[in-house]
Amino acid sequence: MLGTFLIGLREGLEAALVVGILVAYLHRSGRTDVLPRLWIGVAIAILGSLALGFILTFGARTLTFQAQELIGGTLSLIAVAMVTWMIFWMLRASRGLKASLEHDVDRAVARGSGWALVAVGFLSVGREGIETTLFLWSMVQSFGNSPQALLGALLGLLTAAVLGWLIYRGMVSLNLKVFFTWTGAFLVIVAAGILAYGIHDLQEAGFLPGPFTSAAPVDPATGDVLSGFAGFPFGWAFQISHIIAPAGALAAVLKGTIGFTPEMTWLEIIGWALYLAIVGTLFVRRAFLGHAPKTSSAKATDEPAGDDAGTTQRPAPAAHNEEGKE
Repeated sequence: MLGTFLIGLREGLEAALVVGILVAYLHRSGRTDVLPRLWIGVAIAILGSLALGFILTFGARTLTFQAQELIGGTLSLIAVAMVTWMIFWMLRASRGLKASLEHDVDRAVARGSGWALVAVGFLSVGREGIETTLFLWSMVQSFGNSPQALLGALLGLLTAAVLGWLIYRGMVSLNLKVFFTWTGAFLVIVAAGILAYGIHDLQEAGFLPGPFTSAAPVDPATGDVLSGFAGFPFGWAFQISHIIAPAGALAAVLKGTIGFTPEMTWLEIIGWALYLAIVGTLFVRRAFLGHAPKTSSAKATDEPAGDDAGTTQRPAPAAHNEEGKE
C-alpha cells in the first residue's frame, strides 16, 4: 500500500502541476474562454488511462497462463523503461517545463478555434497517466491483485489532486525539487523490484530460461531445481519461504519497497542488482552530486517562482494576481 501510494502521489502531483501551469497561464493571458477545451483534453487522458488499466486487468483473463505471463512480463519491462525515462527527464527538463507548456498553449490558441487545446491537455496529462497505469498495474500484479495496493494508489492520486489544488491556490508551500528528488530515488528502488518481477513472469512464460524450463539445473536424486550457488545461473538464488512467510507482513513490506520475495531466481537477482547499480548510480550523480547541466545561480534567483517546475512552491496564484507571480 505504501509503494503504490507514493507512486500515485508522485505521478498524480506531477500531472496536477502540469494542469495548474496550463490553467494559470490561460487565466493570466485572458483566455479563460478556452478553459473548457483544456479540461476536455484532461478528461480524455484520464478516461484513456482508466480504459488502459481495465483492458490490462480484464483483457488477458481469457488467454493461456503462458500468454498472460508473457504479456505481464513485457508490460512490466515497458513500465520500468518509461518510469526510468520519466525520472531522468524530470531532472533534466524541469526548469524549462513551464515555458514549454506555455509555448504549446500559445501555439494551440493561435490556431483560432482553440480546439487544439484538447490535444495539449490530453498529451500533457496522458503521458503521466499511461506511465502511472502501467507501473501501478505491474505492482498490483506482483501483489496478486491486492486490494490494499489499489487502495494505496487511489489514496495517492486523491492526495496529489488535493495537494495540487492547494498549491495552485497558494495555500500550501512545498519544495517540489526536494519532493521529486526523493520520490525519484524511491521510484528507482521500486522499479528495480518491478524489473525483477517482469523477469520472473518471462521465466514462467518460458521466454527466459529459469526454474520453470528445461534449462534449470536439477538435483539428480530428487529432481528438484537447485538453489543457491549450485543453481546458478538458471535456478533459484534462494528459497527462504520457511523463514519469511510469502503471505506475511514482512514479505509484503519488502516486496513493496525493494522488490524482495522469499523465492527469487538468479536472473531476477542479476537484473535487480544491475538496474540499481547502473540507474541508481546515474540518479545519485545527477540528483544529489550535481553532475548534470546547471542553470546559473543568478538566473535561478531572478526567475519567477513558477518558472521552475522542479522547485515551484506556488505555481499558479497568477490566476488571481495580474502581477504574474505564478
